[in-house]
Amino acid sequence: MSAKFRPLHDRVLVRRASNDEKTAGGIILPENAQEKPMEGEVIAIGSGHINDNGDVRPLDVKKGDKIIFSKWAGTEVKIDGEDLMVMKESDIIGIIG
Repeated sequence: MSAKFRPLHDRVLVRRASNDEKTAGGIILPENAQEKPMEGEVIAIGSGHINDNGDVRPLDVKKGDKIIFSKWAGTEVKIDGEDLMVMKESDIIGIIG
């Protein structure tokens, strides 16, 4: 899939982690009532951040990293029927593990 889509510059392609479909008490939540997780896996990365002087700084994340991102981060896209997100590296809060 990442061979068909390559993010530009300081953007990353992320697969959002799956939602919990039940509450702690066992109540099954419909999809529209579930809060979207702020965790995901990096699927593809761009070439890097271009500084003011034109130098390219490589990204701190790499393909396969598990990440946490800000709640309103990114743009949702559908690639090959899969819902993914494209976001800037600055929207990523940290790497898990």
